[in-house]
Amino acid sequence: MKPAAPQAASASDSDVNFEKAAATPSAPLAGAGWKSLFDGKSLQGWELTPFGGHGTTEVESGLIVINMGDQLTGINWTNEVPKVDYEIALDAMRVEGSDFFCGLTFPVKDSYCSLILGGWGGALVGLSSINGEDASENETSQYHKFEKGRWYRVRVRVTAEKIEAWLDEKNIIDVSTEGKKISLRYGDIERSKPLGIATWQTTGAIRQIKLRHLDAAETVGK
Repeated sequence: MKPAAPQAASASDSDVNFEKAAATPSAPLAGAGWKSLFDGKSLQGWELTPFGGHGTTEVESGLIVINMGDQLTGINWTNEVPKVDYEIALDAMRVEGSDFFCGLTFPVKDSYCSLILGGWGGALVGLSSINGEDASENETSQYHKFEKGRWYRVRVRVTAEKIEAWLDEKNIIDVSTEGKKISLRYGDIERSKPLGIATWQTTGAIRQIKLRHLDAAETVGK
């Protein structure tokens, strides 16, 4: 028998104190030219991704809370985004649930890719997809222990030659895209294009979403 999907949750159902979570300092970002994509007050510039069976998304104490749904729940950026030579960073927290609390979908030239944090039962990290292989199958696949109620700094850099990712300033992914097919995992995650953040049967909190263009010196040989 197929297990029942979790009931939709709301921020008020969580054990996490969002006011205290919001007050926890966020580490400064290196590099110049960061632009904020979240004003801390509203979802201006964002829209709820039309996933089937999605949960609710709300702003609580200056955080975006993506509440647990039947499967995927998420938000999409509605404005223009770069396709290459840029960085995006955010702070993400698992609030409730045991699957990915941050699935960050982003452009890679004329395609798209997702960085998955805490998938496949709670610990898997990787890119979906490379040469048709998702985050559980390709060379970026790895495991990390994620604690509920703890902020994780996430940063992704996309250049013409590679995709890099950092978790709490540790470089966890450095993969060449030369001669490789970069794509999204088949299914509803396609709705996250061009830039989106999603969770799977999990409540996640997001803050400090920022993006910057890389200058020429930062992309040469990168």
